[in-house]
Amino acid sequence: MSVERSNAVEILAVPGIPLVRKDDDLVVLIREGLARGGIVPRGGDVFALAQKVVSKAEGRMVELASVKPSTEAIELAEKVQKDPRLVELILSESVRVVRARPGLLIVEHRLGFVMANAGIDQSNVTSPGGPQQVLLLPVDPDGSAAKLKSRLSQQFGVPVAVIINDSFGRAWRRGTCGVAIGAAGLPSLMDLRGSPDLFGRELQVSITGYADEIAAAASLVMGQGAEGQPVVVVRGLTWCGSEKGASELVRPAAEDMFR
Repeated sequence: MSVERSNAVEILAVPGIPLVRKDDDLVVLIREGLARGGIVPRGGDVFALAQKVVSKAEGRMVELASVKPSTEAIELAEKVQKDPRLVELILSESVRVVRARPGLLIVEHRLGFVMANAGIDQSNVTSPGGPQQVLLLPVDPDGSAAKLKSRLSQQFGVPVAVIINDSFGRAWRRGTCGVAIGAAGLPSLMDLRGSPDLFGRELQVSITGYADEIAAAASLVMGQGAEGQPVVVVRGLTWCGSEKGASELVRPAAEDMFR
């Protein structure tokens, strides 16, 4: 695959996105934010959305008071020193426990992601003093991205792409990094095998996590705390190849050397 590279990339925060609630129309909120910031969408723009705003709009909030933990969850919660109700939700979103120790619960999510707490989060979810709530990942992040891509492209009359961004820890490196858990309108992987390097040698193993690279760049502007910038536009990228969702980024079990 030959890849045309850009000389410059812009990452633009969409200003004034309010706190998102269940059934909010994200396209309307984005349109209003773009107008507020004087940003006119262009063909090839990538809209990166924080997973939290997508999950909130889709009603993926759960009150812990409504959760009844199972015996398995209670026993595991004692081992990892977590709320049994939270552990019950983690297990319900997972297919297996990968690692469990005090303060840490790594699972394989039903979508294939290996991650802490099945991606269930309490930060930036509800204000202190209210009901204790947690936020689950979208049911189908690629499907959510595809719907947003279709509506945004129709809304602005230009083809755009969408990435749903989340923060993951990494097995061999400290710190979290933005990754794509949903994508539409661009190739999530770029297979460069067969392409020449600078000296004409054929690349043998180079496969780029293209959507993850964009997600990581978007995270620099989104932030992780109180920045309040959950939607950014990544502009100036060019790509080729088939447009596939972020599920393509999940390593198949047959290729996993650590199971």
